[in-house]
Amino acid sequence: MYIKGVGMTKFDYSQKFWWQFANVAAMEALEDAKLKISQIDAIAVSAMSSAAGVESEHQTHKASMLSDLFKTNVPIVEITAVCAGGSVAFWVASHLPENFKNIMIVSGERMVETLTEVTTDRIMSASERILEQTEGMLFPVQKAMIWQQYMQKYGGTMDDLTLVAFKNHQNAVSNPKAYYYQRPVSLEEIKNSPVIASPFRLFDCSLSINGGAAVIVSREKTDIELIGSGFATDYLLAFLRKDATHYLATQKAAKEAYLEAKIKPEDVNFAEVHDAFTSEEIIAYEDLGFAKFGQGPELVRKGITNVDGKMPVNPSGGLKAKGHPISVTGLAQIYEVTEQLRGQCKERQVKNAKIGLTHNLGGNGGSVVINIFRKVS
Repeated sequence: MYIKGVGMTKFDYSQKFWWQFANVAAMEALEDAKLKISQIDAIAVSAMSSAAGVESEHQTHKASMLSDLFKTNVPIVEITAVCAGGSVAFWVASHLPENFKNIMIVSGERMVETLTEVTTDRIMSASERILEQTEGMLFPVQKAMIWQQYMQKYGGTMDDLTLVAFKNHQNAVSNPKAYYYQRPVSLEEIKNSPVIASPFRLFDCSLSINGGAAVIVSREKTDIELIGSGFATDYLLAFLRKDATHYLATQKAAKEAYLEAKIKPEDVNFAEVHDAFTSEEIIAYEDLGFAKFGQGPELVRKGITNVDGKMPVNPSGGLKAKGHPISVTGLAQIYEVTEQLRGQCKERQVKNAKIGLTHNLGGNGGSVVINIFRKVS
């Protein structure tokens, strides 16, 4: 499969409906692909924002709604996989039978449009609702506890997380689609930001935000090829797993993707990884094979994961500084990798970008998709 076209809105707090974000991204992807909607053979959609909230957003039959919006009668499949929704939809689309030539994957979310309690409740639907949410085990708390275990076991520090946040905010400054575009954040601001869930501070947590993204895959050869894709799942409660400091689903999905792509981790030139929390980026370094267990912090300490480093990670700014509109995130990662492989990222352009990887994590590692893309010479 090949990437035919990509589209993405700016991530912000504008109050459009989820389908409006999806529509803007879809039209941009069609224009990029030089296709008409009539040339799309199937559509995969992922969005969770309509599951709750204002009455006008409550539409569970999203497939039919998009049929009306796009004026098409092709198969439209809805896939929900919380934070990994976009990537799971992409995985499903890329595995459809060969008679589907051009397939659009699209997502739009208005996650932030109501009381904080409602948005938090939506996000926690990606976790265990009874045992965890009622005990105050919101995601920042869970991730902070995982990082505490990591620090005790491997010796990572909060300064390592500060470097991750600073790097990603620097990258976002030159990304017009990112929330923090042209809004630099200093090391001091990061270090002195309020404590959210000890030891995490505000800048260790990604932004819940609104936006949309779309990707069109095709069997017709283009300049960007999907060479490997892996998808794995794991238990709902992270603390029932043998090792809470790493994500088994990431390791399994990565192994599958590398095997299909016929490459090794060291062959990857750059990556967009799931950094809903700064600690998750460092853990991803290790689960993806870029570093041995316990040695992930060395990559950020030595500047290896900077845009001008040996292995750039999150040149888009990541979820941390670009924003995290839940289901949209996986498609936004593919958008960035496509732009990088095309050499269209200007100030944040990765040099010699030939192979790029996306890593999208759902919930607390319960669903993980790894995609590997290659620039076709």
